[in-house]
Amino acid sequence: MSQQKIEKRNILSKLLHVFIPPPRWRFPVIILLGIFFGIGLHIFYISNAVSYLSDDPMACINCHVMTPQYATWERSSHAKVATCNDCHVPQDHIVRTYYFKAMDGLRHATMFTFRLEPQVIRIKSAGMEAVQQNCVRCHSNQIHPIGLRAINNRSVEDQRPGYCWDCHREVPHGRVKGLSSTPYAQTPQYEEITPGWIKRFFAKEN
Repeated sequence: MSQQKIEKRNILSKLLHVFIPPPRWRFPVIILLGIFFGIGLHIFYISNAVSYLSDDPMACINCHVMTPQYATWERSSHAKVATCNDCHVPQDHIVRTYYFKAMDGLRHATMFTFRLEPQVIRIKSAGMEAVQQNCVRCHSNQIHPIGLRAINNRSVEDQRPGYCWDCHREVPHGRVKGLSSTPYAQTPQYEEITPGWIKRFFAKEN
């Protein structure tokens, strides 16, 4: 066996020695790893995590706080031609698209898990830039360079770049935005995530 192969085996052996616990700790470590792995799979399942890889708008209502946004989009003209991702996620490069989705999704999951969401959800600066780029991308043949102008009797004031929704304020989610703005909206519901055998078990207990 060559010296190089011996050195590689020694390095691999040292690495394994670092990560493999002593014999008396191996069984407890295996049990703990199994518990954490099971919890991770359960969280992955109940959060319907696979749906976030798609462009399905129903992924946005995995958390109930997004129901007003889904309901108002569903009843708008945009519902016929654009999904949530078409507007809210950068579309210029696939890497940027999924990086944005991952970072935005992680922030949303943290906010919703710890119940930190506000009554009225407001878009962040990165999201505003993504939406603006997508507005221009889809409507480039209908618009010219955007500028806001407040005009009084004497002169033009406050000339500066603006966003499309500075004028189109109700597109596509309406003027009133909040958890209480669409209390009776009919939106699709996911199937229950609780396994049937667990429901039957607790039904017998009661």
